[in-house]
Amino acid sequence: MKLKASHLALFATIATLSLGSAAGAADKGVAYVSNQDGAVTVIDLATMTTRSTLDIGAKGPRGIGITEDGKLLVTANRDNGNISIVDTASGKVIKQVEIGKNPEFVRVFGDKAYVTYEPSSKAGPPPKPGSKEAKEDDDDDKIPGRIAIVDLKKGKVIQEIIGKPETEGVEFSMDGKKMIVTNESDNSITVHDMKSGELLKNVPVASYGERPRGIKASPDGKTYVSTLEYADKMLVLNDKFEVIKQVATGKTPYGVAFSRDAKRIFVAANRDKLLQVFDATTYAKIKDIPTGERCWHFTMTPDDQHLLLACGKSDEVVVIDTNKLEVTKRIADKEMPWGIIAYPKSMGSLDRP
Repeated sequence: MKLKASHLALFATIATLSLGSAAGAADKGVAYVSNQDGAVTVIDLATMTTRSTLDIGAKGPRGIGITEDGKLLVTANRDNGNISIVDTASGKVIKQVEIGKNPEFVRVFGDKAYVTYEPSSKAGPPPKPGSKEAKEDDDDDKIPGRIAIVDLKKGKVIQEIIGKPETEGVEFSMDGKKMIVTNESDNSITVHDMKSGELLKNVPVASYGERPRGIKASPDGKTYVSTLEYADKMLVLNDKFEVIKQVATGKTPYGVAFSRDAKRIFVAANRDKLLQVFDATTYAKIKDIPTGERCWHFTMTPDDQHLLLACGKSDEVVVIDTNKLEVTKRIADKEMPWGIIAYPKSMGSLDRP
């Protein structure tokens, strides 16, 4: 039977769509890992193997973020006091932007990157409360941290927000109007106007514990959770930024995130080498999952079926099945991984869709 040209064109279109769908199903996205003693590695989420390494042209990448379209990757580089803006298609650095001393946390919102840095920071881990080193650091701890706002299109700092001493985690309200910042040595959580940077509210948390680190909004925007590193607990705040509950966690919790369906909260308990899973309604603990050494940050995969945890001291990324809540794989050969995000954007301690 002889087919008409129109029929051939239709069959070609169907074939193309079928191939496209198959390719889309096979492509589960990628994860970007900032390695504090190396570069940025790219993990193929379909195979859970390292696909490539990106040379960011700087040392000590920690904070990491990505634009909504996935075209630009941003890393905060501790040793160079700058950020690298990387074209993900070519893997090349487009520009490096000077930030200041000890840039650490990065959040990308629209075409802007929000980068925390600490003028008072010294090298090494923070001293323990009450120690000789902590007393010597008292004066430095009074110097406010900063949040530099970088226009990624222009490649320059366009604004700075004065924070509290040792700015750390950054989160945005779901309506995009407020920025919430944890301040480690100040033992506070501050709320700022996104446009002006104006301080809207200061929430002291010293009465609950010390060193607030992670901060995350629930998917409905009605609650926030923040980890207190030296108190071994998580605080729950309402949308007025009032503390409404304290939840006991494992030792030195840091990274925290909700699941996309808002049913669970995940917490990385560093010293206990655990990823803890809590019910997001009752805050009862569901399970402790053994992980690795110094696991701070994590991301879910775009399909929410797995969670990838960056474990710095064991130089690996631990893969966890989010249904079984079990470790299914360990991706080795990393160089002290600090942060990890996924693209397409996913729920995690450093990012969210």
